[in-house]
Amino acid sequence: MSAVDAAGSKGRFVYLGPRLSTTGLNADEWYPIRPGSEAAVALGMAAVIADDAGAAGPYADVLRAYSPAVAAQAAGVSEDSIQKKAGYEMVMTPHIGQKELYVTSGHYEKYGADSFQPIGTPKEGEEFLLKPMNCPHHCEVYNNMRPFSYKELPKRFAEFGTVYRYEQSGELHGLTRVRGFTQDDAHIFCTPDQLDSEFKNVIDLVLYVFGSLGFENFTAQVSLRDPEDPDKYIGSDENWDKAEQAIISAVKDKGLDYVIETGEAAFYGPKLDFMVKDALGRNWQLGTIQVDYNLPERFDLTYKGSDNQLHRPVMIHRAPFGSMERFIAVLLEHTGGNFPLWLMPEQAIILSISEKYEKYAQKVLSSLENHEIRALVDYRSETMGKKIREAEMKKIPYMLIIGEQEAENSTISVRKHGGEDLGSISIDDFAKLINTEVKSTLKEFIV
Repeated sequence: MSAVDAAGSKGRFVYLGPRLSTTGLNADEWYPIRPGSEAAVALGMAAVIADDAGAAGPYADVLRAYSPAVAAQAAGVSEDSIQKKAGYEMVMTPHIGQKELYVTSGHYEKYGADSFQPIGTPKEGEEFLLKPMNCPHHCEVYNNMRPFSYKELPKRFAEFGTVYRYEQSGELHGLTRVRGFTQDDAHIFCTPDQLDSEFKNVIDLVLYVFGSLGFENFTAQVSLRDPEDPDKYIGSDENWDKAEQAIISAVKDKGLDYVIETGEAAFYGPKLDFMVKDALGRNWQLGTIQVDYNLPERFDLTYKGSDNQLHRPVMIHRAPFGSMERFIAVLLEHTGGNFPLWLMPEQAIILSISEKYEKYAQKVLSSLENHEIRALVDYRSETMGKKIREAEMKKIPYMLIIGEQEAENSTISVRKHGGEDLGSISIDDFAKLINTEVKSTLKEFIV
């Protein structure tokens, strides 16, 4: 029974396979489930969203993507998150895909021999690959939702997606070079007229991320193709020229300090890489933005223009953090573990002079939690000096010391990481201090 027959009319469908498998299954096993419903979330599986079973496209059995509503709910993404404010829809795609998907994208041709090798199945001729990139999957999300009008663009799909690259054993290095890593990936599908503004909006997002985390020393690197080695790339010269000029124009308009590096482009398009210098003076590529005219052609992506004809969208790849693993490694070394206050797992620790004041310590903790301040209580029977030393070693930003006087006056004695004594203040005043410091480093993201 087809999905259309089961639904009785066109609708939104999710794919249910045996054992919730993410392997290739054919399109007549689609069933209607209300996107965003508790049942869809509870299944914890991927789902292709389509207008009807026939709109599933040639890779329907490859792609498994939650609807944006389900993905946001399952991943705990709040409605007022930065991505939501910027107009992104959250999706989730599987860890494997059919080999043909990456042949179509061009990834297999360029990197197949040096990647994790195809995984065979009992079905003759069927092969899967560990997902090396999210972009082919997001192309299929676009293709499988419905034919878009120019009025509905841009479409922005975001995903914290894990990808797999076979790095040689000698190249592996801590968190900075790994074989499986997570990207804060997103792909924007827009009209040519929207390209400039969309690219600049992504630059603003990257700068917001860097500013919030204290990365102020960086260079914008415009990475172009190597004209002497055209075999490294896919696509026409005309498309490459348009993409390269779009990046250079946006960088100039934004007034960024930039350099041009020839031969550093991705195989499908030029890119803007953000090279961050850490506290040790080392350069790391973190954020990246890429313009791509080629994958929309290879996946035959279209939208209906104002002339009622089909047109090809432009694709922007973006990852403000790049690899999350590398970003965390660089952030740890750059800050020496002294994260910005808003990012610290524990923003304060409550140190009671003796067991007599543990009840008041718990009251202070409850009050801080009501102010959405992350804190904990050290209940151990250790000397105050030892508790302070260990809190300093853990780089907890604030130590709140309480004893008889604090319990009587409903106050806390505040010591800042590094030894600065802020004296005795009320809990409400401490909450204001925390919020002021957070707001000074984590500014509101303006769309």
